[in-house]
Amino acid sequence: MYFRDRTEAGHLLALNLQAYKNQPDLLILGLPRGGVPVAYEVARDLNAPLDVFIVRKLGVPGQEELAMGAIATAGVRILHDGIIRELGIPPHVVDTVVAQEQRELERRERLYRGERGSLAIEGKTVIIVDDGLATGSTMKAAIAALRQQRPSKLIVAVPTAPADTCKELQEAADEVVCPFTPDPFYAVGGSYSDFRQTTDEEVRELIRRAA
Repeated sequence: MYFRDRTEAGHLLALNLQAYKNQPDLLILGLPRGGVPVAYEVARDLNAPLDVFIVRKLGVPGQEELAMGAIATAGVRILHDGIIRELGIPPHVVDTVVAQEQRELERRERLYRGERGSLAIEGKTVIIVDDGLATGSTMKAAIAALRQQRPSKLIVAVPTAPADTCKELQEAADEVVCPFTPDPFYAVGGSYSDFRQTTDEEVRELIRRAA
């Protein structure tokens, strides 16, 4: 075990990000739900604003674990045309999945943010935080979505992940910060003593507190 809980993981992660402390154009984004408590501590320790960045994977019908794309906060939509072509997925099926995930994304936006709009990303140094990575597919979707909003620099920061996942992400992000890369890596939860699921209410409260 490396971390007692997500709060401790956030403090330890922030120690690895001290070069960015008090930077005026810094923005911390947490991936819900488990990434938000980690991101909250990072934002506090680095003296930076916090926002939530919601990504929804577009699963292939019948093979939901296989992503044919993703949608994200601020109307970003990414489709993996190669997978869609290879599997012969018709446009109306893609549209149905997009609509379904869009509803869930909007529900979470309303739930987590209330009437507050999302913070501007263009020109900012953005640190995107999760509580850990396994394959990194959600983070890859988040990076692709964020690139469309033109941050000046994009840093992925997670407390724990497999070394090969971190290496892959270095091709997409400007920097990857991951203090603990267990070998063998079994699951994100294996690095935590307390890995209870973060609730929607906890996410709401942390975003409210940060604002």
